[in-house]
Amino acid sequence: MTSIKPLRLKGAPGSPYTRKMLAYLRYRHIPYEFLISDQPELEGFPTPKVALLPTFYLEKADGTLEAAVDSTPLIRRFEASYGGRGTLPTDPAAAFLNDLVEDYGDEWLTKAMFHYRWYYDADIDQAGTVLPHWRNIQADPEKLRALKGYFAERQISRLYVVGSNDTTAPVIEAAYARFLTVLDGLIEKQKFVFGGRPASADFALYAQLTQLARFDPTPAALCLKLAPRVFAWTDLVEDLSGQPAKEEAWTPLEELGANLRPLLEEIGRTYAPALLANAQALAAGAEQMETTIDGQKWVQPPFPYQAKCLQALRAGYSALDPASRNAVASILAGTGCDALFTEAP
Repeated sequence: MTSIKPLRLKGAPGSPYTRKMLAYLRYRHIPYEFLISDQPELEGFPTPKVALLPTFYLEKADGTLEAAVDSTPLIRRFEASYGGRGTLPTDPAAAFLNDLVEDYGDEWLTKAMFHYRWYYDADIDQAGTVLPHWRNIQADPEKLRALKGYFAERQISRLYVVGSNDTTAPVIEAAYARFLTVLDGLIEKQKFVFGGRPASADFALYAQLTQLARFDPTPAALCLKLAPRVFAWTDLVEDLSGQPAKEEAWTPLEELGANLRPLLEEIGRTYAPALLANAQALAAGAEQMETTIDGQKWVQPPFPYQAKCLQALRAGYSALDPASRNAVASILAGTGCDALFTEAP
């Protein structure tokens, strides 16, 4: 039997994107070596252009290593490199909808994750205490106490970047509560977002829930109260290495559109207007993005990466064959997501 060389990655349990990739690798049966941040084994490894978690150290054709980040393109890269148990639906229209839901998980739900973790005292105290332990499990107590204050202050000072502030807090919290209810209803109908087997979108939603539903006390209590099914689902997705991956497990498109409707309406209610307003602010050279989301004021600095997300979604939509594009347009009609592909940024 030919063995597959393990992938090497650096990450931390408090990083949703690390958890996304670890769960993905387990499901795909791709062997890996997980290096906790700041381990001495990382000395001499290349550094990525942008320091993000997780960082993968991938071998190039000449045997040297490259440092690669960004979970979504990494998954597409691994989907092409490793056969079997794929996480991209085989129907092109469903695959595009998967891209949209995955983007929502990665780029909108993370606002709730950062907000709850660094907005409320109980969450700040727990995260400030535990997160330094994850990176420095053998550190002495005095160093860990110092790291708690440093880490919490640094993260709180960055809340504005993701859009968490006193003005946006009610929007973020109402959206999180609705999302829990919507996902609860969806997985009652089908085990995963796109049917009876997980798609990459499942791992994106799960990743944020590892923190929101299973670690940070305020959002976790809300999840247990509103959506215990989601609370339990997050545990199930942690390790799907034994989950079957039958082709027929994908929900047929005609049924999928109806099942996804509430989730797509939630994306259209929050993330779609945020993407459009962000692109408009960047195009105008504005220092602040100001718009209305869910009938309430939203203000934050514009975020160039999310302009790239919008461009990628529009490119994917344009690349669909006419029949698949028409199918997607029909499913998205009236959800608010359709504005992403009909309105100018």
